[in-house]
Order: sequence, then structure tokens, then C-alpha cells
Amino acid sequence: MRVQGAVIREQGQTFAVVVVKPHVVQNRAEAASAISSFMPIFGGVPVVLMAQDSRGRATYYGRPDISRFMASVPLRAIPWREYSIS
Repeated sequence: MRVQGAVIREQGQTFAVVVVKPHVVQNRAEAASAISSFMPIFGGVPVVLMAQDSRGRATYYGRPDISRFMASVPLRAIPWREYSIS
């Protein structure tokens, strides 16, 4: 399986952002499970989930400080790449 994501180093913090379907960020249990499953792929750094609505607007779920920060970052500025999950 492959996921779109990014590792970001900002203001002394390193964290990951992973693209998921909107229903994942709308369900706390599913979001928490997704975050737990993605953490090992990114070396245990905090993981924030990102989903886009039908208009392309991003919604973030995860640590509140990181989610607030990411809400102010343009999507085109995020260094997206594909990650493989075994």
C-alpha cells in the first residue's frame, strides 16, 4: 500500500502529514487508529492527518498545535511524496 505524505521540520519540530479520505478525519476512533498505524513509517514522529473536501479545502486532525500550524500552510508548499507501507 502507498500513502501520500510529507515530513516537515519547522520551528525545531519534526512531524509528518499524511493524506487520508475525509471520513477518516471525521471519525475520532478511525483517525486515532490511522495515526498509530502511520507513526512507525515516519520514525515515531507526531503524525497529523490531512483530508480535502470536494472543493480542495484541507482539514487536519492530530496534535492541535501542529494542526493549527498546518492550516496556515498552502498545500502547494508541502513537500509531498509517496511512502510505501508493507
